[in-house]
Amino acid sequence: MDKKDWIHVITTQPNRYRSFHVEVQAREISDNYRIDRIRVPEHKSGFVDQARSFRVFYKEALRLAGKEHYDLVYASSSRLFTAFLGRKIAGKQGIPLYLDIRDIFVDTIKDVFKGRKMLRIPAGSCLGWIERYTFAGAKHINLVSEGFKTYFEKYRKSAYSYFTNGIDDIFLDVPKFARQVSGVKIITYAGNIGSGQGLEKVIPMAAQKLGERYFFRIIGDGGMKTLLKDRIEELGVHNVELLNPVSRERLIGYYNDSDFLFLHLNDLEAFKKVLPSKLFEYAAFDKPIIAGVGGYVSQFIQENLSNYILFAPTDVKSMVEQILKFDGGEQEQGDFVKRFARKNIMKEMARSILECR
Repeated sequence: MDKKDWIHVITTQPNRYRSFHVEVQAREISDNYRIDRIRVPEHKSGFVDQARSFRVFYKEALRLAGKEHYDLVYASSSRLFTAFLGRKIAGKQGIPLYLDIRDIFVDTIKDVFKGRKMLRIPAGSCLGWIERYTFAGAKHINLVSEGFKTYFEKYRKSAYSYFTNGIDDIFLDVPKFARQVSGVKIITYAGNIGSGQGLEKVIPMAAQKLGERYFFRIIGDGGMKTLLKDRIEELGVHNVELLNPVSRERLIGYYNDSDFLFLHLNDLEAFKKVLPSKLFEYAAFDKPIIAGVGGYVSQFIQENLSNYILFAPTDVKSMVEQILKFDGGEQEQGDFVKRFARKNIMKEMARSILECR
């Protein structure tokens, strides 16, 4: 940026999990930026909780933005409504809008309400209008997954880019070490435990079939954690450990103390287009990745990674068979880490944002 340029960041206090709290400054000011972090109600990742939380953020963000005059609005959105908020601010000030899209919310909602027409039809209609209003008003749209490309072909007025998720420096700059050989193989999952991950559909049954020579460590929280715990107890499984979210520093230790890193997306049409950020984090550790995914992310793994087990979502039989016959170990994931370092991707994206005038 030039010396006269200035950035105003409007975000929230960290709030993803009730079981893990990080407190940071509500306002942070430097020479050429200001960060306002809005405190929102805690939630368990359910729709009602998240809607209540977003309502608080939405109103306060509009109030803060109303005090300033901007030249450009950038909105990063895994949910449609953050993008909608960016569109509202840009529209009020008559300025360009740059959207960074990490999920197709309308697709997800249609899958979630599948078979419930009384909810699906009005929700789809309302969200479809919000989506059209939001995306049709964007000058530039970045899609983190090329799997989204066909969906967005209808919004032809925007320029497009495909800057993906990346690997954070904290995962690149720490020592990685191989786990000491033992009689038990540790399979680690870290992240959200929600309906999108569908862990309750695979972990308990896989753990039961694999037996005591394999141990699942699940780190995280979310709306489906209780159901996952119930399924584990119903099957009488003792080789699964459920841990609350931890700091990134502790998470690195757990990754190093693993034989496999696990990723799973529920068997829904919407998830065949996404590219999960967790995949990039895992790839920095040279551990074999067990991935229960389909669609574009399955294609991405096959084209870009070299050390993995791939199975269709919820296909426990295939997952177990491949784990039992897997004879590989730790190995570097080719040039993946260098190509997808977040700092390199963000340099290019920053140029793209500054050119959106």
